[in-house]
Amino acid sequence: MHDTTDADDCVDQLRSALAAHGITLPSLGVDLPTFAARCPARPLIALGNCNVTTARALVAALRKGAV
Repeated sequence: MHDTTDADDCVDQLRSALAAHGITLPSLGVDLPTFAARCPARPLIALGNCNVTTARALVAALRKGAV
């Protein structure tokens, strides 16, 4: 079984980075079924669903960061 600490830390960092751009993904979290597998390579981070407004804000933040 994997330790969730690293994945949880990653989720917290991603949540903070998104919040710095005014973006909230309510379903953001560790993908728990990943830990149910016998030999998962790595835990997955579930980004979840978001509305069009949030998706556009995410696109704008990513484009701004790519410049």
